[in-house]
Amino acid sequence: MALLCYNKGCGQRFDPEKNTQDSCLHHPGFPIFHDVLKGWSCCKKRTTDFSEFLSIKGCTKGYHSNEKPPEPEEPKSKSKTSSEIIVQGPKSAEMMERERPSPDEPMKLLPVKVSGSLEQVLKKLDLSSKEQPTVQGLVGTGAVLSVNLGTTCKNSGCKAVYQGEESNMETCIFHPGIPVFHEGMKYWSCCAIKTTDFNAFLEQKGCSRGKHTWLKKQDKKLVSCRQDWHQTSSQVVVTVYAKTPLPELSFVKANSTVLDIHIIFEGDKVFQAELDLWGVINVEKSSVTMVPSKVEITLQKDSPVTWARLEHPQSRSQAKQQLEADALESQEARAAPEEESSDDSLSWSDEDEEEWQEGGQGKTLSNLVSNGN
Repeated sequence: MALLCYNKGCGQRFDPEKNTQDSCLHHPGFPIFHDVLKGWSCCKKRTTDFSEFLSIKGCTKGYHSNEKPPEPEEPKSKSKTSSEIIVQGPKSAEMMERERPSPDEPMKLLPVKVSGSLEQVLKKLDLSSKEQPTVQGLVGTGAVLSVNLGTTCKNSGCKAVYQGEESNMETCIFHPGIPVFHEGMKYWSCCAIKTTDFNAFLEQKGCSRGKHTWLKKQDKKLVSCRQDWHQTSSQVVVTVYAKTPLPELSFVKANSTVLDIHIIFEGDKVFQAELDLWGVINVEKSSVTMVPSKVEITLQKDSPVTWARLEHPQSRSQAKQQLEADALESQEARAAPEEESSDDSLSWSDEDEEEWQEGGQGKTLSNLVSNGN
């Protein structure tokens, strides 16, 4: 019975009893297809025609074989790896909004780094103030006043009393922020320890340390500052251009989605802003850097997503502006005079005109008006 030889390049039928060492002429190598050339790895002949490639005679003699060559196995490692790869596309706006943390999360103070150049500027300002007598102060007219014994410290939350020059060496513990009264809650903006009891609010211990202020300072001016922001793949940097910021009296607080900025600079100027951020930040890895010309707030992104803008489109500041606009519109609507309907119209009806023409000569205009009433 004739069998089919499966050696590459042979394909002839053979008789097993007459199968000798020189019966089969085949290719022991493997086919090569490179650019447009086709050939076998065991011999040097190459061709561009596939039919000629199939007719290339074998280069090696041997026995015929009726065993099919094993089919090449696909690499298992690659198939497993490709099946285990999970490609996750960018999150939709709806999903990001659902996963957005609450803006009412507790606020945390961001660590502040003061540059060496700002420290030198503040030292010069401190030395210039020390050239004056130890206990004195300036009022609006420029007159110099001394501090009387028994004067209490003017810093918020401090109850120290001036007993002499030794009182200037004491550390003042006070609140650098402002008092906030909202929906029955009372707290200081710098530490946000909320309470409903007014006496407990007054007894809250200060959250900052500094020097006593025996004389009332000039009122601080609430001003606006030029702001800018830029981002990288992992950070958002908010810049407030406030010259000579005072680190002891300034603070920046934040939670995952809200940024609260309070900067005192140039002695008596105050900049305040509360931003509802477009994205989510990592508060633990965020920080503040103060230099003589500006304050830089570096916010670490919670995920490497490009922010479309700095503030969230549905921020509370924009909502507040909308509420103010709606309130103003309602006030204008209430102030507008309502149209009053009156029956004292002097216009004639068709019936009045007919009666006048058909013999109502005795009627006067006053009679018609009275009938109309």
